[in-house]
Amino acid sequence: MTTKLTWYGHATLGLETDGHKLLIDPFFSGNPATSASADETEADFILVSHGHGDHVGDTVSIAARTGALVISNFEIANWFDTQGVEKTHPQHLGGGFQHPFGYLKLTLALHGSALPDGSYGGNPAGFLLTTNDGKKIYMAQDTGLFGDMSLIGDEGIDLAVLPIGDNFTMGPEDALRAVKLLRPKVVIPIHYNTWDLIAQNPVSWADEVQSETQAKVVILEAGEHFQL
Repeated sequence: MTTKLTWYGHATLGLETDGHKLLIDPFFSGNPATSASADETEADFILVSHGHGDHVGDTVSIAARTGALVISNFEIANWFDTQGVEKTHPQHLGGGFQHPFGYLKLTLALHGSALPDGSYGGNPAGFLLTTNDGKKIYMAQDTGLFGDMSLIGDEGIDLAVLPIGDNFTMGPEDALRAVKLLRPKVVIPIHYNTWDLIAQNPVSWADEVQSETQAKVVILEAGEHFQL
């Protein structure tokens, strides 16, 4: 079984595994870092890490068009219910569930989560996915560095997806420390260069990571994918 991860720019990801198509934080409309369109992307499942507009993104319209099941924390799942999303699945931090695409656990994330209309968005989250063939993928999404990343690393991470943009999330220095705690085989940087405020040099960061850890860094351009 192969699993393919696509980076669409910013923190928007696509994941294809065991015949299922996932979108994570599907921010297409108004995203200057992508040329992909919300009207063209397909999804069986949509994962939303927190309530900010650049992560909720086009979830409502994509779910309406595709019939995708939307997975998020309890508060955000309930909010999507009020927005007309027909299928939602609420989870919460530390809780896991066996979905058709694998076992998904919501992890701690240090960030905010207010929804676009000001509604309470609960606690932000990252995603730890164990695929149906046993691969471990950690998508940190928007977070600062936290020490319990070492516990996530104890799972044996095959692929970690980490923000490096700074200002709103970890910057390059803290993201390097995160790699040391997580000990992944492969790491992909996201959430950078969307706007000048989070401009970073991923090549320089990759050089540091690969000189100080055993992890391989894969730098993707928007729309490119990595096969696990």
